[in-house]
Amino acid sequence: MDSNVEQLQNIRIIFRTPEFDSFYLSLPQRAKDKFEYVFKVVQSVYNISTKFVKHLENTDLYEMRVSIGSNEYRTILFAIDHSNIIEATRIILLNGFLKKSSKDYTKQIDIAVKILNKLQK
Repeated sequence: MDSNVEQLQNIRIIFRTPEFDSFYLSLPQRAKDKFEYVFKVVQSVYNISTKFVKHLENTDLYEMRVSIGSNEYRTILFAIDHSNIIEATRIILLNGFLKKSSKDYTKQIDIAVKILNKLQK
């Protein structure tokens, strides 16, 4: 198989909650374009760089990171079928936010956990 074709193969399926979609639709086009790029990386790169996805300490959640100039966008996500994002084949984007300070994380993680709990019922 040609290596270029292999690189385009999706490793992961990304699901999105209505809460994430609402956030995404509110973004300027430049941010949406960057998000689309990061989605492709998350879907097709096996060993995702922490530049794009990082585990959130003391949780089962991860953050997807999108940087545009001085703006730092974060999306809280959950690996559905494996505790390690690298091994996961299905992930869900729970909620997104513009990071203004590290205080934002606690509130946004709480929101993400509520969304996840609602989905698991």
